[in-house]
Amino acid sequence: MENYKFFQNTKCEYFPCHKVKDTDDFNCLFCYCPLYALGEKCGGNFEYLDNDVKSCEKCTFPHKKKNYDSIIERLKEV
Repeated sequence: MENYKFFQNTKCEYFPCHKVKDTDDFNCLFCYCPLYALGEKCGGNFEYLDNDVKSCEKCTFPHKKKNYDSIIERLKEV
């Protein structure tokens, strides 16, 4: 069992914080993406807004249970 790789807070007023078709697999463990600090090298589906702010609105990478190991491995880059 690898239950530590998945957490959901369905009572959160922002759940889910991204538009997704299925919330059953939506992982809240990395509520704030630990890879955000990597900027363009984060590996997620981000875009820069006109004011140069990085927007992760379309990125669900940290919210998928299957990506836990990849995120943990990449934390050493932060």
